[in-house]
Amino acid sequence: MRSVGTVLSLVVLATMVATFARRWRIPAPSLLVVAGLCLALLPGAPQIEISPEIIGLVVLPPLLYASAEELSWRELRAVWKPVSVLAVGLVLASAAAVGAVASAAADWHAASTQFVVLAGGGTLIGGAVALVVTLIRRRTEDPVLETVTALVTPYAAYVLAEAAHTSGITSVVVAGVVLGGRGDRLTNARIRLQLHAVYGTVVFLLESVVFSLIGLALPAQVRALSADDRAWPLYALAIAGTLVAVRLLWLAPLSALVQRKGGIGRTNWRIPVVLTWAGTRGVVPLAAALSIPVTADDGSPLTERPLVLVLTTSVVVVTLVVQGFTLAPVVRRSGIALEPDHTEREEASARCRLADAGIRRLDEMSELEAVPEVVVDRLRRGLQARLEHARERLDENGGAAESADLVYRQLRRDLIAVEAAELRHLYDEHRISDTTRRRLQRSLDLEEARLADA
Repeated sequence: MRSVGTVLSLVVLATMVATFARRWRIPAPSLLVVAGLCLALLPGAPQIEISPEIIGLVVLPPLLYASAEELSWRELRAVWKPVSVLAVGLVLASAAAVGAVASAAADWHAASTQFVVLAGGGTLIGGAVALVVTLIRRRTEDPVLETVTALVTPYAAYVLAEAAHTSGITSVVVAGVVLGGRGDRLTNARIRLQLHAVYGTVVFLLESVVFSLIGLALPAQVRALSADDRAWPLYALAIAGTLVAVRLLWLAPLSALVQRKGGIGRTNWRIPVVLTWAGTRGVVPLAAALSIPVTADDGSPLTERPLVLVLTTSVVVVTLVVQGFTLAPVVRRSGIALEPDHTEREEASARCRLADAGIRRLDEMSELEAVPEVVVDRLRRGLQARLEHARERLDENGGAAESADLVYRQLRRDLIAVEAAELRHLYDEHRISDTTRRRLQRSLDLEEARLADA
């Protein structure tokens, strides 16, 4: 019961932290780690021991899957060469450098061979899982079954890959990338809205707990160290510095080569600097450290395991706090991020094209007389209004139109509130059923969400 209470307390803490993180425009995971660390230093703080099974099996798959689904398959395919160099070469180089700094013994050839086997097998299994899930979701129209399938998918990819002694992490990422790029073809709008809400909630809860636990567990891990490991802060800083240095040394020539092939005369060194500073560590290295067994094959205890846990957790904390809190200013000062005006113009231009396509289709249907003219006129007026609004936003002098649009959205929200109040009144007077109330309320909620997205 105490562990359940601790988890619930962490969820409440994370909700408050996330609220402040959004208001202050700082990464929520970084603030969660700091909050957990501060909480662990208070008198009477609970003793936290993170289980490798919980992190590896419960937390990692959905977090990795949700992040992978956001990746653009088209953009990933366009930059697959540098991504492959980073995903394979940089990982091996970082592991070798950290191993050398930490004075860890390694057989390089065996490690690289094992890396290829793990990644290759995980890729095959992840692709197979994505194929099976695609066939299932194409034949499913029940929102509940769709949601269950989406929640089970990352766990299935992870468990199957681990059972085959390959990389479960790679399997989950591959499945997420493949399915994420085809999500709009597998489900309808209603199910997509539901999946987005459910997965957003699951990811928030898991991230909240795990990043809080990282901060909470560090003091207890430090207390478990032997007297010979008192210099662990220096070791942790050395490893974190090594990771940043290796990443920069790897990215600088790669970025110069890519820019030169792209026809850019003078190399922009701001790009590798930003990419280097964006290399924060999170749950994956912590799960890898926790997976180290307590005893060796002969039954003797692994005395260095506590130090590895402390160093791994410390590096995660350092990167999340130092790099996480300063990444946004670094990106802003670099000047390589897209301006908001550019994104707004791109969206307005796309809205024009969508409305034009709809109007052309209506004209074809009107010529064929396949639909009553009164219906065609009603649809055309709606599309024409969207087209004019998008063109006004593209216009440099569209400030007044944008102001009018803001007034319209505010008034429509007020009207939606009035309609919602009337809906509750009808339900309270027993003039409509609960099913009707829920359907109409959902319709109002969807319209209000569209107004907010606009």
